[in-house]
Amino acid sequence: MEYVQERIGTFHDYGGADPSAPVDQATVVVPLAERDQGSPATEGVLKTLESVDPGRVLVPLRAGESTVADVTEWLESFDLDLTVLWCTAPEVESLLAEYGLNGAAGKGRDVWLGLGIAGQSPYVAVHDADALTYDDRHVPKLLSPLADGYEFTKGYYARVEDEQLYGRLFRLFYAPLVSALRDQSTEDFVTYLDSFRYALAGEFAVTGDLAHSIRAPRGWGLELGTLGGVFDHAGFADSAQVDLGIHEHEHRSVEGSGGLGEMCNEVAATLFTVVEEHGVDIEYDRLRERYREHAERLVQQYAGDAAFNDFAYDPQQEREQVDTYAPSIQQPGEDDRLPTWRAAPIDPEAVAERSEAALDERR
Repeated sequence: MEYVQERIGTFHDYGGADPSAPVDQATVVVPLAERDQGSPATEGVLKTLESVDPGRVLVPLRAGESTVADVTEWLESFDLDLTVLWCTAPEVESLLAEYGLNGAAGKGRDVWLGLGIAGQSPYVAVHDADALTYDDRHVPKLLSPLADGYEFTKGYYARVEDEQLYGRLFRLFYAPLVSALRDQSTEDFVTYLDSFRYALAGEFAVTGDLAHSIRAPRGWGLELGTLGGVFDHAGFADSAQVDLGIHEHEHRSVEGSGGLGEMCNEVAATLFTVVEEHGVDIEYDRLRERYREHAERLVQQYAGDAAFNDFAYDPQQEREQVDTYAPSIQQPGEDDRLPTWRAAPIDPEAVAERSEAALDERR
C-alpha cells in the first residue's frame, strides 16, 4: 500500500474506501457480446449492479438475429433500469451506412454507440463484464471524483491471480512502449499517457459532456482513443485515477483470433495515431529497439517481484510475448476512429429508436 500522487489526481483505497457518489444520476455502460450470456463473470457483474442501483444501465449488445431475443430476455430479467442497444441490428447498421459510419463492428464501436445515448446523463461510467472480483463499490469509486469537479476518471488495479502476475498486454507492451516514447519525446501528451497506472483498464467514468467529445476506434484501441480525446478536453488537471483493488479477469490466449497478439496490433495502431496527432515525431525503428530494452528491464524487475512474493514466473515466456508484440511498433494505417458525437452527422436518439424497433420486431 502507498499514497503516492501522480501528475493526475490519484485516489487510493487505504482499506474499505466507499465514497459517496452521484450514482442515481449516472448511466452505466456495459458492452456485451452474445457469448457473454450466462457467463459467471457477467452474471456476477449484473447482479452486483442490482445492489448499486444506478440511474440507468445501458448494454451495447453485439448479437446475431437468431440469438438477440434470448439474450435480451436474459438481460431484462435483472432488477435494473436496463436498456439494450442492439449495435449489430441490420436497421442500426443501415442507418450508420447512410452517413458513411458503418464498417467493422467491435468493442470500440459498441461503446461509441453507447456513449452517444449515455452522454445525455450528467455522468457516465463504462466498464467490462469479465471481472470475477467486481464489487458494488467500483461504480461509486469511478463516479465520486466527478462530483468533486474532475471530468474523467480511470480505474487502476493489480492483475494478480493464483499467485501469478497477469495484465500481460499492459505490463509487457504498453508500459515499456510508453517508456521508450518518453526517451524520444518530452511532449505533454506522452507524459499524460505515462501518468496512468493501468492505462488499458476498461473501467472509466466521464461527465456526460465529455462523453460526446471522445473519438473511439472501432476495435481494441478504445482505451487509447479515449485518452486522446480526454487529454484535449480535460488535461492533467481534470483527470484522475481510482484504486479498484485487485482484479481477476477472464483471460485471453496470446495467439489466435481475439488473442493478445491481435489486440496488440489494434492498440498500437490507435496509440500511434493519437500520439502523432499530438505532435510527436516517432522514429519507429529506434522506438522498437528501445521498447525491447525497456521490456527486458521490466521482465527482470517482474521476476524479482514475483520471487519476492513466491509467485510462479517464467521470464522466457514473458520474453516470447515481447517478441510477439514488437512487430506492432510501426507506422499506423488508416485512422479508423469514429467522430465525436458533437461532430457526428446523426443523432444518438435515431440510433436508439432503430435499435428499439428492431428488438420489438424480433421479440
